[in-house]
Amino acid sequence: MRRRSERGILILTAAFFLMFMVLIWNYMRLSQEREHVRTAEDSSFITINAGDTQGTVFDRNFVPLTNAESYVVAVAVPSAVTLDELYDLAADKSALSEMYASGRPFAFRCVRRGEDSAGLTFFDVPVHCGSNLAAPHVVGYLSEGRGASGIEYAYDRILRGGNMENSVTYSTDGFGNILIGAGKDVIRSTKQKTGAVTTIDSLIQQVCERAGRGIDKGAIVVTDVNTGEILALASYPRFSVDDIDVALTDERSPLIDRALCSYSVGSAFKLVTACEGLNEGLGGYVYECTGSIDVGGQVFRCHKYDGHGVQTMSEAMTNSCNTYFIALSQLLDTPKYRSLAADLGFGKEVYLCAGMTGSAGVLPTDEKLLVPAEHANFSFGQGELTATPLQVNALTCAIANGGELPMLTIMRGITVDGESVGNEKLPRRSRVMSAETAAELRKMMIEAVYLNDSSKARPRYIRVGAKTSTAQTGRFGDDGEELCHAWITGFFPSSSPTYAVTVLVEDGGYGNDAAAPVFAEIADGIMPLTKAKLHNS
Repeated sequence: MRRRSERGILILTAAFFLMFMVLIWNYMRLSQEREHVRTAEDSSFITINAGDTQGTVFDRNFVPLTNAESYVVAVAVPSAVTLDELYDLAADKSALSEMYASGRPFAFRCVRRGEDSAGLTFFDVPVHCGSNLAAPHVVGYLSEGRGASGIEYAYDRILRGGNMENSVTYSTDGFGNILIGAGKDVIRSTKQKTGAVTTIDSLIQQVCERAGRGIDKGAIVVTDVNTGEILALASYPRFSVDDIDVALTDERSPLIDRALCSYSVGSAFKLVTACEGLNEGLGGYVYECTGSIDVGGQVFRCHKYDGHGVQTMSEAMTNSCNTYFIALSQLLDTPKYRSLAADLGFGKEVYLCAGMTGSAGVLPTDEKLLVPAEHANFSFGQGELTATPLQVNALTCAIANGGELPMLTIMRGITVDGESVGNEKLPRRSRVMSAETAAELRKMMIEAVYLNDSSKARPRYIRVGAKTSTAQTGRFGDDGEELCHAWITGFFPSSSPTYAVTVLVEDGGYGNDAAAPVFAEIADGIMPLTKAKLHNS
C-alpha cells in the first residue's frame, strides 16, 4: 500500500513537472512570437521610387546642357488622399483609378506641382536629355542606360554614379498597412548639381546651330583664339538623342561628329605655305600667273583660266591664286616646310576626352613631297593632305593670337555643386611662328575678305579676317561635276581677335558660296553676345 502511494506521488510529480515544462515552453514561444511581431512592426517599410536623377553636363557658365527641363512626379498613399484630389493632378488619368484601387502607395506623373501632405509627396525630376538638346555630338547619347558617345561616355561614372534615387519610404504594420502617423522618409536627389563642365558656351552654340541650319553635311567649330577652348561645336546632320534608331538608318550618318573627321583642305592651307615663305624671307616674292604652271611635265591650272597676272603674296592670297603658291613652294626648304605643317598640328590627333578624338588626317611624308606633283598639290592643300575642322581652326588661332598654337580643349573639369570646377587645367600654347609673321598673315586674311569684291564672308556688324577653300575630292556627282568641300576659316574682331571660326560644308561646292555666308552670320550673332557680357560685367 505504501509502495503504491509512493508510486502515485512520483507519477503525480512527473505529471506536474511535465505540465510545468509545457507551460514554460509555451510562454517562451508566445514571448518570442510577440517579439517577432513587434520587431516586424518596427522594421517593416515600403519605398516608392519617384524617378532617378542623373548628373548634368554643363556649359562653361554652368548652364545645364542636360537636365535643362524637368517634370513633376507625385507619390500618393490612397488611404490618406482622395481620388478626386489626385485626378486633377494626374497627367495620365486613365491609369489613375486602377493604381488608387490597389490601396498601395504609387507614383504618378503630374501636370503641375501641389502641396506636400501626409499622403502626397511631390518631386521635380530632371529630364536628362530633352527634345531640344544643344550640341548633341558633344553631349552624346545613352544606350541601355549607359553613356555611348560624347561626354556621356567619357564621364559615365560621374554622371550616373552615386545616389540618383528620388523616393519616399513609409512604415507599415504587420499587415502591410501604411502607418501615416509614423511619418515618411523623403529622399530628394541632388545628383543634378554634380557633373561635367564643358568649355561650350550655350549661347554661342545656339548661334552656330541656327547659322548652320542649311548645312546638309558638315561642321562648325568656334574657339577662343587665346585659350583654345571650344566655345561651340556643331556637326550636321544633327540627331535626336531620343530617337537613335532613326539616326542609325539615315544614310548621311548623323551620329558621326564631322568636326573630328579629316577632309581635303584646299586653299586654307595656302596660309601654311605663305607662313613658310615669310619664315624663309620670301614675303616679297612676286609671280606672274598666266593661268597654268608646268611642274615636272604636269600642268596645274589656276581657277582663273586666263591668269591673275602679276601677283604679290597678299594679292595671291586674296585671289586664291594656285599657281603663285605652287611657284612659291618650289623655292622653299621642303623639310622645313613640312616640319612647319607638323608643328601647326597637321598629321596629329586632337584629343578632347575619352571617345572624342579628332583624326590625325594625312600629312605627306618628306619622301612623298620629293615628288614634284605631290609637292605642288601640297602647296595649295590638295593631293594626299587631309585635316579636320579642329586642326584648321587651331591654325587660325595661332595666326590670330600672335603665333602661338593652343591645345584645343572641350572640358573645364568636374563639379560637385553646380557652381565651381575642381582641378581646372590652365591653357597650353606653343609658339609656332613669330609675332611678325602672324601679323602679316592676319593682314592677308583681312584683305582676302575686304579687297575681294565678291567675298560673301563680310558680316554687317564686325570686321573679320578669313580664308575660303574649295577642296577637290576626286568624286563626281550624278551631273558629272566634281564634288568639292566648301571651307572657310577666320577670326574676329580683326583689330583684336577673340574668336576663331571654321566652317566645313561637305560636298558643298565653292567655299565662298556655301561656307562664307555661314561664317558671316556666326560673326554677326556672336558679337552682340560679347557686347552684352562686357556691359553686364
